Amino acid sequence: MKDGKHVILYVEDDPDFRQSMRTVLEANGYTMIEAATGEEGIRKFKSERPDLIILDLMMEEIDTGTSMVRDLKMAGCTVPIYVCSSAGDALQMSTDYTELGLAGVLQKPVDFNILLTLLKSKLR
Repeated sequence: MKDGKHVILYVEDDPDFRQSMRTVLEANGYTMIEAATGEEGIRKFKSERPDLIILDLMMEEIDTGTSMVRDLKMAGCTVPIYVCSSAGDALQMSTDYTELGLAGVLQKPVDFNILLTLLKSKLR
């Protein structure tokens, strides 16, 4: 928490997605820290210690999201990590995301009502 608000790290290479996520999160009482690459996301995690992480599954390279989850876990991350993917629903049905160390998978584009409900339940 920072200034009484939960901190969400959002790692996404598309600036439009980052801006729309920031608008929704901040309007609902969260603080958002952003990163445009997996590498930057790891640095922000270490320096900011967010309460929850949301990251794009496919950024610079096809496996950036899964590599970042592994790197976060190696860096001592214990907060919930969610990935966003345009294949979100199919990914949930075909993959055991808990084996990857994920709290869940969000369908892209993100339904903000679902996201806000999820945040309220995870960040009590």
